[in-house]
Amino acid sequence: MAKHQVAELTRLDPGSLTRCDLEGTPVCVVRLDSGEVFAIADTCPHEEASLSEGFLEGSAVECPWHSSVFDVRTGELLGPPATEPVQTFQVVIEGDGVWLEATAPRA
Repeated sequence: MAKHQVAELTRLDPGSLTRCDLEGTPVCVVRLDSGEVFAIADTCPHEEASLSEGFLEGSAVECPWHSSVFDVRTGELLGPPATEPVQTFQVVIEGDGVWLEATAPRA
């Protein structure tokens, strides 16, 4: 899959969740307090809430509706009520650009 620029690094504050669009797919771009950047599907698989409106603690994002928790580094489900992980996207930083490539959903 081709890379697509979705954000500028200087506009992503440490500890932030930002909703971006990757060819019509909503993506939650996460900049950890450490400065690392990750990207996961923005839609919670439980009730389709926007994860970018959730809460970030360490490397875990909590869904704002029903508190499902996901590891932003791997997409792994860390806490219910969701029953499946979220898709991750490969992040590439080039200069000030944040670029994404889709990866296969984790089962």
